Amino acid sequence: MKSRLLTLICILLFSFGFAQDTDYGVRAALNISNLDFDPDATFDNQHRNGFAFAAFADFGISDNFSALVELQYSAEGAKADDLRADYIQMPIMARIGIGDKLKVGVGPMVSLKTWKEQDAFSTFTFSGVGGLEYMITDELFVDARVHYGLSNILDEDLNGNLEAQNTTFQFGVGLKL
Repeated sequence: MKSRLLTLICILLFSFGFAQDTDYGVRAALNISNLDFDPDATFDNQHRNGFAFAAFADFGISDNFSALVELQYSAEGAKADDLRADYIQMPIMARIGIGDKLKVGVGPMVSLKTWKEQDAFSTFTFSGVGGLEYMITDELFVDARVHYGLSNILDEDLNGNLEAQNTTFQFGVGLKL
């Protein structure tokens, strides 16, 4: 499964190389995230405020359609120390321009955990991501995104029947270079 996903990502990246226009840039965001447990958590499960930093390439396919590929570090999970989850993530979003300043995007995201202390968490997770971007100037933008976990972030061997999905809201600002 992991090798198929990696192969798909590589094919997508190489095919974007034929895009008409490519923008590169950086982005920073505030995260508000939480874990959704099944069955419901029997403890106080509060959201975590964190941050994300990213570099991106936005491949213009046509005047109103692009593919955004991003590599980001994101601090997510819940507020309790043993429920914090930090990731290196790669969202890939298909984006449609609505007018000159607004873009709407949706796509998959793969995440790799970056902390060693939390053995209870899976190494790889898969999420869906959607968002809006508003261009303030030709280079400066603000955006809002939501990541919804599609896979269990807990290691099934260590946690039995307990499952958790990560949900994150991001509010960011970015700069096209």
